[in-house]
Amino acid sequence: MNPEIHTLDVVALTEDIADRGLRRGQVGTVVEMLAPGVFEVEFVDNEGRTYATLPLKAGQLLVLHYQPT
Repeated sequence: MNPEIHTLDVVALTEDIADRGLRRGQVGTVVEMLAPGVFEVEFVDNEGRTYATLPLKAGQLLVLHYQPT
């Protein structure tokens, strides 16, 4: 079960998105909620340059946690 996803959450892909060159485990940031269960996610490189922005369903995302909840 996915926890609730919010804007600015850091997420990882749970599956490859081959047509965009994204692999399972790549990390992005939720930048907008587009519809219930659909989020705009931005992926950036180590220099802060965006290399992909796309809408993804909640089931394609895993919210990452940096501290105990």
